[in-house]
Amino acid sequence: MSAADQETADPTSIPVSNKNKVLETGASLAQDLFDAVFREQSFAPVKAICAHLNAFHVYDSDRNRCVEANHYCSHISEGARLIGVEYMISGKLYDTLDSDERKLWHSHVFEVKSGMLIMPGPEGLLAPGWEMAERKEMEEVVGLYGKTFHFWQVDRGDKLPLGMPQLMASFTSEEQLPKGLLAERDERYRVSSEAKSEKRRDIAEPEIHPGEWSPKASS
Repeated sequence: MSAADQETADPTSIPVSNKNKVLETGASLAQDLFDAVFREQSFAPVKAICAHLNAFHVYDSDRNRCVEANHYCSHISEGARLIGVEYMISGKLYDTLDSDERKLWHSHVFEVKSGMLIMPGPEGLLAPGWEMAERKEMEEVVGLYGKTFHFWQVDRGDKLPLGMPQLMASFTSEEQLPKGLLAERDERYRVSSEAKSEKRRDIAEPEIHPGEWSPKASS
């Protein structure tokens, strides 16, 4: 079983906005209709949660510290593995971080503006509505910073989550992208990152705050 841990207390105590509730509801309804027609469930890993467990976790580095943790569990398969987690915060919160912590976070400006970041949805069915929902999501994500850790290095063929979690970043320029990476993804999802980039030209591009870490350009 894989378990997603959630602390009982919310450290930021930021309520979900009405806009986010509308986006979540709209995306869920559209996905449910798409599933009924095509019998494909992009949200299957989330819908497969089968148990809620509660326990306590103690820090391995400091046995005097522990947290209560709620686990939302599902049986895993080859096609549905929790490989990592990304937290996203606003630029305002990013400004409160010290210089060392900032290096662990990355912006989403290039992901959004280049068309690299997509919200997979139904092909043809409800396309205009889905594109509108995707654009609204991009308008919000473009100003956020992400901190990502991967537990499972599937790219090297690991059968289990081995070793320590790995800090992940994001590509921040065209030169960093491995050749053919976007083309292969676009073909699989039947989308065009170039077309999405063109449509997103008018999305306001926030100033990228200093201090973020970015990967070295691919050779």
